[in-house]
Amino acid sequence: MIPPYLQSSDQIRIVSPSGSINPEFIDGANKTLVSWGLHVTEGEFARLAYGRFAGTKEQRISDFQNALNDPNVKAILCSRGGYGIAQIIDKIDFTEFLKSPKWLIGFSDITILHNAITKLGVASIHGIMAKHLAESPAVSEQVLRLKDILFGQLPTYKIQPHLMNRHGKAEGNLIGGNLSVLMGLRGSQFDLDYKNSILFIEDIAEKPYHIDRMIQNLRFSGVLSELSGLVVGQFADCEEDSLMMQTIAEIIYDAVKDYNYPLCFNFPAGHVNFNLPLVLGANVNLQITNEGTSLYY
Repeated sequence: MIPPYLQSSDQIRIVSPSGSINPEFIDGANKTLVSWGLHVTEGEFARLAYGRFAGTKEQRISDFQNALNDPNVKAILCSRGGYGIAQIIDKIDFTEFLKSPKWLIGFSDITILHNAITKLGVASIHGIMAKHLAESPAVSEQVLRLKDILFGQLPTYKIQPHLMNRHGKAEGNLIGGNLSVLMGLRGSQFDLDYKNSILFIEDIAEKPYHIDRMIQNLRFSGVLSELSGLVVGQFADCEEDSLMMQTIAEIIYDAVKDYNYPLCFNFPAGHVNFNLPLVLGANVNLQITNEGTSLYY
């Protein structure tokens, strides 16, 4: 289901369930969200630093659980990714969330939360967090698209063609996120149902052979054969390795060469400055032609 869209004066809660964040980014995000007419609140420990984490496990659980349980909170913005949600995800209770579903926003380590919510049948937003909201111009497309989604206008994207795209049409539930995080959930209660879904993947600072290992797992475990489409986002700061004898794009292409579903490369989402929001857990249409890729809800 799609959570209720926001209206002016609705409350959005900023929490930090993963890595610690520069408080100035929370301040900047707050200003942007207030300019949208929203009432912004913060988790008690949102600005805390405890090593690489934004608080102890107990503090991060408390903040996120309180945001889920509060019926007055209509959206939750995760301040940043990093690492830490794997430590606490099995301690989160989504009972009250299901009674009063709300938008969750974030990417990177937040992929774990997207998976958990997707499995509950609720859509969420793979999109920019506090740093981007603080530093991006208010009129930038990634900012405006996020605002549009929250207030009820789902996006239609037209993406430039890529030489390695595979043409075709597909419809299915859009799932995915950070590839490394997804792989950390394989075989767990938070692993996804990939059958007939359109999978989106992205990553950052991974070696090509690490990427190959993960893609091969998806291949020989049967995941790649079950999809109805694949959208490859940005693999940022992933330096190519000539000894692999293939580029990262070629590794992915080769792994799905025996299937005929549409394949999109270079979708502008991931750990990059231009990071377009995607509504995960929602039905999406994917069409790829010589003119490029269309993705719409």
